[in-house]
Amino acid sequence: MSYVNELIGFIKNSPTAYHTVKTIKEALVEAGFTEVYENSPSSFSDGGKHFVVRGGSSIIAFKGRAGNGFMITASHSDSPCFKVKNELSGVTYTRLATEKYGGMIHYTWLDRPLSVAGRVVVKTVDGIKTILVNIGKAALTIPSVAIHLNRGVNDGYKFNPATDLLPLIGLSDARGELMKVVAAEAGVNSSEIISHDLFLYNAEEGRVIGINDDLFISPRIDDLGCAYASMRAFIDAPVSDGSVDVLAVFDNEEVGSETKQGAASTFLDMTLRSIAGSEEKYSSMLYNSFMVSADNAHALHPNHPELYDSSNAPVLGGGVVVKYNANQRYTTDAISDAIFSTVAERAGAGLQKFSNRADMVGGSTLGSISNTRVSVPTIDIGLPQLAMHSASETAAVSDLEDMVKILTELYSSGIEKHGDVISIKK
Repeated sequence: MSYVNELIGFIKNSPTAYHTVKTIKEALVEAGFTEVYENSPSSFSDGGKHFVVRGGSSIIAFKGRAGNGFMITASHSDSPCFKVKNELSGVTYTRLATEKYGGMIHYTWLDRPLSVAGRVVVKTVDGIKTILVNIGKAALTIPSVAIHLNRGVNDGYKFNPATDLLPLIGLSDARGELMKVVAAEAGVNSSEIISHDLFLYNAEEGRVIGINDDLFISPRIDDLGCAYASMRAFIDAPVSDGSVDVLAVFDNEEVGSETKQGAASTFLDMTLRSIAGSEEKYSSMLYNSFMVSADNAHALHPNHPELYDSSNAPVLGGGVVVKYNANQRYTTDAISDAIFSTVAERAGAGLQKFSNRADMVGGSTLGSISNTRVSVPTIDIGLPQLAMHSASETAAVSDLEDMVKILTELYSSGIEKHGDVISIKK
């Protein structure tokens, strides 16, 4: 199976951050990894193949004995969407009350088949239990107002999430039906559900497009494209003698990362400390460590090249993107760029560079945030893509292949510092 087809399946199975972690866990278990838990840190340092989960929506996997350092990739499991609050029943229709999660392009969510997934917490004889749910069927839509009733819509319209973006779930007799379906999916009665974290997602499946089948369109390419590529490389790369390979996928990047399971939390730092086994070993290993912050980049838009820095505008099909920002919204510097470029050259894959126009403020990633907890040379990279934060996004098949190749080579390498000289060892 090609990487792009596998990615499309990965995205289909990962409608929420909780499901992304479940999908990664299943792939890791199939590859021989076992789960360890934060309340037993001594089990982290046995040199085995393990993973640990926090909050149900962030995961860190690792393999190899505590050698010279860590080779880390970090991506995120969440995407902009709508969180479900409750049902609103009117005389004619039943809608859902929702709240925005992250910064989506509002109009792209209109007139699409939508579904609901997430987790419910239920009562059991022993206490409470979390169950993942995905109703699967396209059960909702957010209908546009017809142009005959909103003549100025094509002249620019500001959507109000509290009124314009509430999804239609059915006619007036549909009140209460969603939670019945969710309960059935969880295998419980509605009365057993205490609480829930449920989200809307675009129910359309990804597909390869382009006259030469060189592009693909899918929901949640940001950042499941990087999460998948990192996972695939991590699993496929042989265990290194010189470093511990680490795969980190964090939740809540789209809302700032400052949560108990986000990149600003203690999760990565505590996990690496447990792997090292002692403070002295941890400090020594950090000295010879490297991290890749993998979150997608803006490809040159074919209709709006004026929005880009003309000398730093990556294109679809041009290779993996290295992202620069003078104000450290991206953490790339000359050292991390040189290390990563060396690895990419060994992998036989090309790189592109991205910087925002000097008069425009771009987005940020988890790289600089995680560096406040785990301070190692770090580079910000990503797949070039169009329509970032849309309900459907577009990227190139060859760029995904290049990313898997580079990250596989990265996980097969290690670094050693000798004063001002850094050796990148195979």
